[in-house]
Amino acid sequence: MTGRSRENCNRNYIAYVNSFAPPTKHFKTCGRAFGVGGLICVIGQFFRCMLELSGLSGDELAGTVSILLIFLGTFLTGLGVYDRIGRNAGAGSIVPITGFANSVCSPAMEFKTEGLVFGTAAKMFVVAGPVLVFGVVGGVAVGVLYRLLAIAGVG
Repeated sequence: MTGRSRENCNRNYIAYVNSFAPPTKHFKTCGRAFGVGGLICVIGQFFRCMLELSGLSGDELAGTVSILLIFLGTFLTGLGVYDRIGRNAGAGSIVPITGFANSVCSPAMEFKTEGLVFGTAAKMFVVAGPVLVFGVVGGVAVGVLYRLLAIAGVG
């Protein structure tokens, strides 16, 4: 198959698939994602304000708010509510810390029938594991680059 005929075949296939796909409503989808992500942030800010009134500050305050949001995301995942939120909100429910809690909790619940060790524990980080690895490796790479630039006197 020549390059032109392969390209033409790809174009025809994409046109065929697109004829069955419903049109995407980008503005509506982005609006929902923005609204839900913002609502999660507003809930986090509410927790922060209430905890500040109770006397927490600094690292204790930040840690407690994070723990509350992780608990909320895990709790809603356990009830099956977070999946419905995610279906309607898209990235708005995935990006905040509650989405990370959902990505750890969902596989753990799904594979619990395979046992505590080989099911729940082994599959818990199937989704979130690569994100953690990439984040750690990326952070180390940026730190090494920053250090090398500092040694060279650039930064």
